[in-house]
Amino acid sequence: MHRRKQFCQLGPWAYAISSARCKAVRSLQNMLAYGTLAREKQEERLPVCICRHKSLIRRRLGNVDMRLQENKAVNLSLAAPRVSGVLIRPGQVFSFWTLVGACTARKGYREGLTLANGQTKSGIGGGMCQFTNLIHWLVLHSPLEITEHHHHDAYDLFPDFGRQVPFGVGTSIVYNYLDYRFRNPTDQVFQLIVYTTEEYLCGELRAEHPLAVKYHICVQDEHFTCEDGVYYRNNVVLRTCVDKQTGNVLEKRVIKQSHARVMYDKQYIPEREDKACSCTPESTWK
Repeated sequence: MHRRKQFCQLGPWAYAISSARCKAVRSLQNMLAYGTLAREKQEERLPVCICRHKSLIRRRLGNVDMRLQENKAVNLSLAAPRVSGVLIRPGQVFSFWTLVGACTARKGYREGLTLANGQTKSGIGGGMCQFTNLIHWLVLHSPLEITEHHHHDAYDLFPDFGRQVPFGVGTSIVYNYLDYRFRNPTDQVFQLIVYTTEEYLCGELRAEHPLAVKYHICVQDEHFTCEDGVYYRNNVVLRTCVDKQTGNVLEKRVIKQSHARVMYDKQYIPEREDKACSCTPESTWK
């Protein structure tokens, strides 16, 4: 039984119409929510670092042209200042695309790697997913509430190369209708600091006061399976909230369960390892 194609799948013209419609709807929604979206920036950093992380910019991803990785470095260096310093006050919502805006050649953005439907492509401004991946990882170590999150969880596109975070906690974004957003439900102000070095995209989540709790991200039961000749990557990602003073676990919940089709050659699939638990290094949080 064949599924009926969606309108956007009828051809490039249909996709362009659908994309334009989605962008217009999101622009209208942003106008209506103007007062709730975080826009104010401050150069001075808030006093407490809740979590910090850095990710390697130039990674060898299968047979992907390294030129796209070099271009991504340029793209990230242009986008980082658009976000860095932003204050997320109580009740406000952080919106990635509201701050970064459209990544166009006119602004200096270059052709970088993009992902769609389990395939690698290239497009102007490619590489922004790494930016939202970094922000998402910082947010997971805080009480901030994620309100919009898309991901490529159906596919495992590349063999592991210096992986620092568990598979399954990545993000997927498309200007401007697939966004990454989170809300500040607390009574204190948070701040994102983001910058690039020659090698890394670096980020910090800062706040006015220390948190009474700390968060660990833990991956369990990570393994590969072969189902009808097709390989899949599986794991369970959990988040644990611990009281700093007593050490008691206040909450432990599954935040992601992955069953992703492997899109690379099976020779790069590692042999089964029964991992008990691989948690966030304590040096990343405070």
